[in-house]
Amino acid sequence: MFFAINILLWIPIYLQNKIFKPETDFLKLSIVIPAYNEEGSIAETLETLYSTLIKFNIDHEIFVTNDNSKDNTATVLKALEQKIPTLHWETNKGPNGFGYAVRYGLDRFSGDCVAVMMADLSDDPMDLVRFYHRMLEDNVDCVFGTRWSNGGKVYDYPIVKKYINRLANSIVRVVLGIKYNDTTNAFKLYKRATIQGIKPFLSPHFNLTLELPAKAIVRGYSYSVVPNSWRNRKAGESKLKIKEMGSRYFFILMYCWLEKYFSRGDFKKDRN
Repeated sequence: MFFAINILLWIPIYLQNKIFKPETDFLKLSIVIPAYNEEGSIAETLETLYSTLIKFNIDHEIFVTNDNSKDNTATVLKALEQKIPTLHWETNKGPNGFGYAVRYGLDRFSGDCVAVMMADLSDDPMDLVRFYHRMLEDNVDCVFGTRWSNGGKVYDYPIVKKYINRLANSIVRVVLGIKYNDTTNAFKLYKRATIQGIKPFLSPHFNLTLELPAKAIVRGYSYSVVPNSWRNRKAGESKLKIKEMGSRYFFILMYCWLEKYFSRGDFKKDRN
């Protein structure tokens, strides 16, 4: 009799712990999107992103940094606020540039984890859902996508850009001694504590896409890698000027190399 009573008392606890996930198993997701002159792309990007996250019942906020756009990006965002209740946007009046715009959002997001995505729908919201679930399943500090391994895909990727990308990522792998092969892509997911742990940020431009994951890896934050896709923009023009970025990427790479081999672990993640 006593044994049966204990079984009956134990069943609700088992159901709560094993079948119904406790709230701590869920993270509020923030998405930081830098936007400069994206009036032709931003509406489709945000509407697709919002509908996907709602479909999968993911608690989230969408934070758009309008990087002092000269077109009607701000007007489009004002209209979208009425349709997308989780949208929050602010104008970064300066200094401007891709890195500054992302950093503006990373200083202001409210979630437990944050993804950086592009405003031109080159990143697939379904991949973000996979990133989010992998972070929960693996309990890692970061989730990085790869477009260049099994399961990864690119569509209409400019051939010259592809060769430069593959060369740059090979150099990063050799210099930092890592296996991950897509560090320069911005589309990644980080826990809030990781973002705080890799500050201060140095990059004002697209080299921030390298700084964020390279610092996280060098400082000992855990990560999982998930195949993802990339699709060339339908409207507007790319803000990345390859010929201007070589020295900036090199600077960040050398900074991370020096930190890895000469900082004596001063910036390593606290495991306590």
